[in-house]
Amino acid sequence: MSDPRITSSIFTRGAVDLSALRTPAPAPARPATPAQHPGAPTGVPGGPAGAGGSVIDVTEATIQSDVLERSLNAPVIVFFGAAGYPESDQFAPVLERQAAEGGGAWTLARVDVQESPRIAQMFQVQGIPTVYALFGGRPVDAFSGVVPEAQLRQWIQRVLQAAGVTVEPAGDPRLDEADDALMSGDLDAAEQAYRKILAETPADAAAEAGLAQVGLARRVAGADPQAALAAAEAAPDDVDAQLLAADVEVLSGLAEAAYARLVAVVRRTAGPDREKARQHLVSLFTVAGPDDPAVASARRALASALF
Repeated sequence: MSDPRITSSIFTRGAVDLSALRTPAPAPARPATPAQHPGAPTGVPGGPAGAGGSVIDVTEATIQSDVLERSLNAPVIVFFGAAGYPESDQFAPVLERQAAEGGGAWTLARVDVQESPRIAQMFQVQGIPTVYALFGGRPVDAFSGVVPEAQLRQWIQRVLQAAGVTVEPAGDPRLDEADDALMSGDLDAAEQAYRKILAETPADAAAEAGLAQVGLARRVAGADPQAALAAAEAAPDDVDAQLLAADVEVLSGLAEAAYARLVAVVRRTAGPDREKARQHLVSLFTVAGPDDPAVASARRALASALF
């Protein structure tokens, strides 16, 4: 999916034109398509507002104060949706979760296009969901449709950076729960929690690392570290022995030695054994995470061994 961007041609008026809202007009008839339903999910326009004022519902009467004036001091991200529309219902909670993580650094303003169609017209909304970012009383970026949460998070960070706002990442309670299960040794619960995060937030690096740690813990369960290292030393051509020894080294804080061990196995093997060693090494990279300098160095060594 391409970056969630709309070209600057949408913003040809420079600032948002409020003239259409100066004279109240009779409310238009609601469409026959899905209407807002009782018990709308949190985050859908018309549902409960978020804590701390980070999520607000906007109407034609409050657009000036709640969006334009508020955006003079901090970014405001406007979500155009309507309860009962699948993509809108799907994406609204994701935005609300991001607003909560922002800790008040920016405001999520929700607009129900069925209740406030003139606001949607003012922003030239063509479909829902549509998301606008405003700062200084002006739109700065926008996109339409649903994007993955990781991509949304990056887009929000770009908006905040453009506004000169620095936000410390908030902790994720989902990860805290998964990590607690891992630390307590409940590997089944930890695996289930990490997989749930990845289902909700694909490519979440922390969840991927946690899931890889679950696999590592299972592989070394019941193993004698000293015996595993001795067996690998005695049988350098035993691929399984080398893999277990590498696992033991990672858990012992000797990750670089483990990476070097498996790169050497890749160099001197071929076929299924080589692929088995390569995949195992990649799983150990995932345990450490992509930002680990030792991983970057070992990836280069692996590439050299393969090609």
